[in-house]
Amino acid sequence: MKPIIAKTWHLSLIIGLRFLGLFVVISVLSAYAKDLPGATPTLVGLAVGGYAFTQAAFQVPFGSLSDKIGRKKAILIGLLIFAAGSVIAGMAHDIYTLLTGRFLQGAGAIGAVIIAMISDHVREEERAHAMAVMGMVIALAFTAAMIIGPIIGGLPDGVPLLFYLTAAMALLSIVLLFTVVPEPPKITHTFAEEEAKVVHVFKDKDLVRMYVTFLFHSSTMAIAFFLIPLELKNTFHLPLSEFWKVYLPAVIFGILAMGPSAVFGEKYNKGKEVFLISIAFIALAFVLMGFAPSLWLFGVGVTLFFIGFNMFEPLLQSFVSKFAKAHQKGAALGVANTFAYVGMGIGATLAGWIFAHWSVKGVAITVLIVSVFWALWIAGMRNPGLRGTLYLDTEHYDRNKLPELKKEAGINDVYVNETEGVMVIKYDKELLDEDEIRGKMLKR
Repeated sequence: MKPIIAKTWHLSLIIGLRFLGLFVVISVLSAYAKDLPGATPTLVGLAVGGYAFTQAAFQVPFGSLSDKIGRKKAILIGLLIFAAGSVIAGMAHDIYTLLTGRFLQGAGAIGAVIIAMISDHVREEERAHAMAVMGMVIALAFTAAMIIGPIIGGLPDGVPLLFYLTAAMALLSIVLLFTVVPEPPKITHTFAEEEAKVVHVFKDKDLVRMYVTFLFHSSTMAIAFFLIPLELKNTFHLPLSEFWKVYLPAVIFGILAMGPSAVFGEKYNKGKEVFLISIAFIALAFVLMGFAPSLWLFGVGVTLFFIGFNMFEPLLQSFVSKFAKAHQKGAALGVANTFAYVGMGIGATLAGWIFAHWSVKGVAITVLIVSVFWALWIAGMRNPGLRGTLYLDTEHYDRNKLPELKKEAGINDVYVNETEGVMVIKYDKELLDEDEIRGKMLKR
């Protein structure tokens, strides 16, 4: 585990700082935005999740751009845009200026690029651990945000200060990017030019199931962060500065749930089963939050939501990386994160509209119905453990045989890590045997 941490800590820290900037704001934003001039429940929902629409629009372009010009340059551009949007949001005195800043924040869509860069630095079998490291950093950022956000947000002009803090963290991330993050290894892919088109990342059925899962998963988060601050302030009359008392235990239990989730999902190849259990937790959480007669029962609902939501975290990005081909990794992660951000935008905006017409109970029932369809969708997914990865050194194995090998049934992807002198072959364990592949690739 230590070598993996050494390879990925800097990138995990950058993405952790970015999420810290997002989470410190989102923990109190709906309660703050509803009092701005021009605010309506729907516009408040758009303020919570609106940045996700521009994230969705720019996620695939950033992912594809990073495959062409390099990860670091793409990350730099995204961080500068994100910082500018944060400053504008902090200066907002009405709902429309806040929306402008949030939309600009979203245009810095670098999440998939960072994840792709982490995947570049680690081997296939190490990827789950690398994603777990990143997930833990994000979880720690989330925990800190649930305390820092309400405390600072409860001060006079506290929420604008949170936006300025977000901009500062983006600039700090740029410093880290060019001082401690190494260049990714040089990879040579074996594929036809036609395969490089984004449309090809929709041809794998398991990848498509993951894309839709990203959408539902993120939509529930956006709905939760629209709902929780409003209910805490309006229904249970809790000051912003005390929101952390509800968030903190929920986040702690959520972090604890990530460990068993990663073990069962990766080590025991039970990812689909983990997803189904997580969906059940999320559905029950919204029922409790929607119909809770007391603050403590509402808090139980919040805790169940964080458990269900966090159980997905160690597995989502890892599964997409495993299902995707090497030369499509940036694009596939870009598509996955696009679906995630579309889900966030739709989730928060739709929650605002439903809340305005049918109150919190209508929101809860809607999530319950969506969860049923989500579970049915996941039920047809294959666990990625059925796909194996083989590493062959170029000294003893013939790289010139890769084009012919790629034509065989059961070969999902082949590429060469030029930096390490290793050929990487991803194959279907149900159709091919590792020793059989080794025999075909030996130099004669």
